[in-house]
Amino acid sequence: MRIIGGTLKGRRFNPPKNLPVRPTTDMAKEALFNIIQNKVDIEGLNVLDLFSGTGNISLEFASRNAAKITSVDLNYGCVNYLKNTAKECNLNQIKVTKGNVFKFLSTETAQYDFIFADPPYDISKIPDIARLVFERNLLTENGILVVEHQSLQNLEGHPNFVEKRKYGYSTFSFFENKNSSNNI
Repeated sequence: MRIIGGTLKGRRFNPPKNLPVRPTTDMAKEALFNIIQNKVDIEGLNVLDLFSGTGNISLEFASRNAAKITSVDLNYGCVNYLKNTAKECNLNQIKVTKGNVFKFLSTETAQYDFIFADPPYDISKIPDIARLVFERNLLTENGILVVEHQSLQNLEGHPNFVEKRKYGYSTFSFFENKNSSNNI
């Protein structure tokens, strides 16, 4: 796992092999951040990283000076790895929360400029992510939600769906706040 941009560009991280993760590939992550950078100024964003795993996406946002990153994962090993890595790199804008993402979304009241979700591909509740984000009004005006999922799954039925980008077996589905003038 490596950081592809920002102050930590080129830095490699070696998370423990026993973590139950499927990190976003460098190619897909680079494509994702190219899309994001063309749409919003990452510096100063308030980001929510759901199913954060090793923190690959959280660390990338922090390297690019996002103001605040909330990372949520259920696995104790992943949470500790990301906490320790953020501390080691002096990335104080990362706040790591251990918890069930769906329970978190059901009770969260803060709003975020950007929400990224990379759930395990085998869970059936992936479509609930967009539903909960928009029902709970968790995106700011001009806010963007990106859900990474297997390419065979289709999330286009949600009214806030904008587009999808496919990278091998993975797809990024983009959603936006309908009050937004930011078109992806």
